[in-house]
Amino acid sequence: MNTPAQYDKLCAEMADRVISRYSTTFRLAVLVLHPRFRSAVRSIYAFVRLADEIVDTFHDQDRDVLLERFRRDTGQALAERFSLHPVLHHFQHTAHRYGIGAELIGPFLHSMAMDLERNFHDEHSFREYVHGSSEVVGLMCLKVFCAGDDAAYERLKAPAARLGAAFQKVNFLRDLQDDRHALGRSYFPGVGSGQLDRKRMELLMREMEGDLEVARSGIRLLPRGTRFGVYLAYAYNRALLRRIGRSDPGQLHTHRIRLNEPAKMGLLATSFLRYRLHLY
Repeated sequence: MNTPAQYDKLCAEMADRVISRYSTTFRLAVLVLHPRFRSAVRSIYAFVRLADEIVDTFHDQDRDVLLERFRRDTGQALAERFSLHPVLHHFQHTAHRYGIGAELIGPFLHSMAMDLERNFHDEHSFREYVHGSSEVVGLMCLKVFCAGDDAAYERLKAPAARLGAAFQKVNFLRDLQDDRHALGRSYFPGVGSGQLDRKRMELLMREMEGDLEVARSGIRLLPRGTRFGVYLAYAYNRALLRRIGRSDPGQLHTHRIRLNEPAKMGLLATSFLRYRLHLY
């Protein structure tokens, strides 16, 4: 006989399929977390990914309608503690278990709506967008890692938010070509098509390095079972940022900078060694 637990298991498996399809790097970082954290973090990734797909991918659909439906379905799933949408059903379990509330979910959905409302940002809207699209995602994961320890959560909020912001900004640099030419967007204030010169790029990189340095100090204070997974994601983004920094700014408007699979495997090995030797 089928049971609700079987449906819960199916929804968890669907979240794992989402992360497997969209991000091999982040999936690896989740795999090295302690097992008790993995399913919840996957649920957050899947929730965020589907919202991102609405605003970035489904151009032949009315994306405003789709995003509003997703917002409404999310609210209903949270209120009823159930959804026939597998990703939302799994996410609502995580939200209720770890206390992920409207103060984090609301800004995220607002930033997704901003992607449909504006293609360019000033300093204020950029900060607003980064907070909702990435900082709160880092805080959602921190809710899971702290598992009800409010004192630890408050202590680690700033590093977690800075880590999320750094990941997003690195992605903005990496995806400069696609964002501008495929989506018609430019996230960094004052950086449009062909406007990223070496001086501006170095300023942006120093900002991201600052975010990553603050984040690194917080990784050391995370609960056991979470540090290596978070450190691996940190190390990947730092390595990607450094590779971007060695590129000519003009390349970013025509090429997507990547780390190939051998580089990723080498990074995994060196990150593990540094982690075991407490050199992170």
